[in-house]
Amino acid sequence: MKVKTVISLIIGGCVSAAALYFAFRNVPFDDLLIYVASINYFWILPAVFFMLASFVLRVFRWQVILEPVGKPGFWRVFHPLMIGFMLNCIFPGRVGEVARPAILQKRDNIPFFTGLATIAAERLFDLVIMTVSFGIVFMLIQIDPGDDIIFGNYRLNDQVLKTAARGMIAFSMVIAAGIIVFSMETTQKFINRVIIKIPALFFFAGNNFRKKIEKKVCMPMVGFVENFARGFFLLKNPVKMCACAGLSVVIWGLIAFSYYTLSLGCPGIALTFNEMFAVMIIVCFFIALPSVPGFWGIWEAGGVFALSLFGVMTKDAAGFMLANHVIFMFPVIIIGLASAMVAGINIRQISCGREGLILDQ
Repeated sequence: MKVKTVISLIIGGCVSAAALYFAFRNVPFDDLLIYVASINYFWILPAVFFMLASFVLRVFRWQVILEPVGKPGFWRVFHPLMIGFMLNCIFPGRVGEVARPAILQKRDNIPFFTGLATIAAERLFDLVIMTVSFGIVFMLIQIDPGDDIIFGNYRLNDQVLKTAARGMIAFSMVIAAGIIVFSMETTQKFINRVIIKIPALFFFAGNNFRKKIEKKVCMPMVGFVENFARGFFLLKNPVKMCACAGLSVVIWGLIAFSYYTLSLGCPGIALTFNEMFAVMIIVCFFIALPSVPGFWGIWEAGGVFALSLFGVMTKDAAGFMLANHVIFMFPVIIIGLASAMVAGINIRQISCGREGLILDQ
């Protein structure tokens, strides 16, 4: 990695550190340090194992989604996925979702917009699992409207949770509708016909100008529609759809096991697996809210709110969620950086999006 890449990573780390400070500045650090020191760190190893196992299954799921457009091997998919998640941990705006298809394009000649479409399909599976799980959690857990948690700069209550839920459900519906529309051949043909007729709108211009419009505008747009639609070929195969749905359930189950396993070594966190699964779901909905890179602050605040529903003290909840956040983020960042070096990826000016990713040849 070049100097600019290192500087970008340092800036991202500093932003996350500042966010962590502001999130915990009102929490008694002496009590927090005592709690963190009291954790049985033996349980961290299995917690990290379950978390990393979920990423392995994400690789398999992405391979299934990519199969109609290409068959990259495990490591060819693993490196872009981990680099993408690493970038999401240290930069705002989920730039990792743009980096993943850009890497695939450079390394495996899979069109950028096709790769982006497969990530949209992947996210839809996650959102469906989250939405269904959230509905079940809401039916089984009664949230008192008076519950109000202030943690750092965040104030969370049932109204904020419902707002986050409505936003995620609406986002899921938009993605689902878009995927359905683009996966239909009739829709693709209609869109392409409309695009091809664009030069006719310039009837007052010369023939050369209309040909330039066709070449410079229409043909790239047709290519975009075709490439983007290719990323949704999975919808035409019910068996693979079921395989991805099953993998998605197991992925989130493993993440919940990571939460639960860590809780076994944390004082004051005596929750069942089902209760810890509910905590994970609530945290996921809160971190859907706008936040800093790595979700520092909102992750802990969401966890404190969720754990309070089960009678866990704020001090214990804050310590547990901090430990949980660290064991989730740090391995991802370390593995992502290692993947970037192994794959020869140099990331510059990430905020510029796709053009900011360059593969050293």
